[in-house]
Amino acid sequence: MAKVEAAFISSALLPEHFPKTNRPEIAFMGRSNVGKSSLLNALVKRRELARTSGKPGKTQTLNFFDVGGRWNFVDLPGYGYARVPKSIKEEWGKHMLDYLCTRKTLCLAVLLLDARHAPTENDHQMLELLEQYQRPTLILATKIDKVKSGQRRRQLNTLREQLGLEEDALVIPVSSVTGEGIGQVWEVIRSLK
Repeated sequence: MAKVEAAFISSALLPEHFPKTNRPEIAFMGRSNVGKSSLLNALVKRRELARTSGKPGKTQTLNFFDVGGRWNFVDLPGYGYARVPKSIKEEWGKHMLDYLCTRKTLCLAVLLLDARHAPTENDHQMLELLEQYQRPTLILATKIDKVKSGQRRRQLNTLREQLGLEEDALVIPVSSVTGEGIGQVWEVIRSLK
């Protein structure tokens, strides 16, 4: 797949600072250190579009990116075990909730789950929130390259079961290291109306 033109637009926490646009937005969310920024970079074939870090909790704002002049990708702060004060986590949660519940241009929520682990309570809560607000959601099982090939199908089925999804629900295994699943994610994005 060819490199996609992409550029950083802005970082924001408050709705009044979000980009004023009618462009469809795809929001990427998941617990801290699940690989959101790495996935964004892999999708556009750029190393440094979204900043990555080995330390959980580096993304502390909603980061907006222009992708191909057609979509905005939004990198949301990770939830879970980020080492930041509780008051900051609560602030992130409030602003993420505002964004997810009220942003009219949000056309797809992409929930990233680590393929190696069971979904956390926070993952379950995020999925319930997205369902409650009727946000179209795509689930990605990240870091699939770290799961032995003989265990992948079982691991994906376990994820579906633990999330209460149908047996045939789409859960795309992805790896920002090998590129596995990236084409499939693009197929979903390009099919959006």
